[in-house]
Amino acid sequence: MAIVVEMHDRVPVMGKVAFEEHFMTPGFEEYSKSFLGLIDAEEARKIAQGLSDFDAYRLGIMDEAGIELAILSQTGPGVQGEVSLARAIDRARESNDFLAERVGRHPGRLAGFAALPMQDPAAAAEELERAVTELGFKGALVNGHSDGVYYDAPQYDAFWERLQALDVPFYLHPANAKQAPLAYADHPELLGATWGWGVETGSHALRLLFGGVFDRFPGVKILLGHMGEGLPFLRWRFDSRFATYSCGVSLDRRPSEYFGANILITTSGVCSHPALLGAVGEMGVEGVMFSVDFPYEDTKAACDFIETAPLAPDVLRKICRDNAVRLFKL
Repeated sequence: MAIVVEMHDRVPVMGKVAFEEHFMTPGFEEYSKSFLGLIDAEEARKIAQGLSDFDAYRLGIMDEAGIELAILSQTGPGVQGEVSLARAIDRARESNDFLAERVGRHPGRLAGFAALPMQDPAAAAEELERAVTELGFKGALVNGHSDGVYYDAPQYDAFWERLQALDVPFYLHPANAKQAPLAYADHPELLGATWGWGVETGSHALRLLFGGVFDRFPGVKILLGHMGEGLPFLRWRFDSRFATYSCGVSLDRRPSEYFGANILITTSGVCSHPALLGAVGEMGVEGVMFSVDFPYEDTKAACDFIETAPLAPDVLRKICRDNAVRLFKL
């Protein structure tokens, strides 16, 4: 199958599916206050408009970009920023019920990812099952760790077992580290989306891999945005150095083999053709999927990027639509 085509060719792909697309439940502003406060006032206003709209504004942008379906998720940090377990459980349910009502207005255009109270693995598993079986959600998006607890910990096995049984994916979305690394001191530009979030989220994903989650639950699929937080480009080195410095850790497969099988990625927030070609080369065509990161990224820019990518039309269709159709059983 031919992958690369001429750089100047444009291949419009209608019926795209995008699934790092965010909203905000009313009352959840308290969780995002510190993050949104760092953004330019006018840009923050546009973001707030996008987060709060489920109708003409959002659908109009989707129409212009040829996006048929958007799977929506609660913007970060959401309930992962809640310190009270009881409140996290209640607010996750509240958010999921709110989203279900909103996507019910446009069932052919919008779908949902569950917010989960990962502070309690059993409660998270129950809410995931309710969201999938009763609300019709397509999986879950979780905004990183819960108060510094990562999900490779043994108590999360029951959650991963439930996720595998439901056969839905888990989108691991960026969040701030529990403690900012010393290297970021006096360099606030390294925090957040510029660098820190990718390092934090990529490290969390590697904890799941090296912690054996995918060996114990081979059907689990983790989604990573932002071109896989950079991890696909280090697959060779993971194999090379793990063979030398495994420190008593054993895996059923080489680290690189979990990419494209258990770890899948989206293009959200990285509109670079060289990066896309590298990701496809490392992950395989079936392991890479289109997304925007609306409203934090520009939908038109994301669609212009993917439609002018130097890839064959059948490859672009898989990345923009067919892979997601298969993954989410659309």
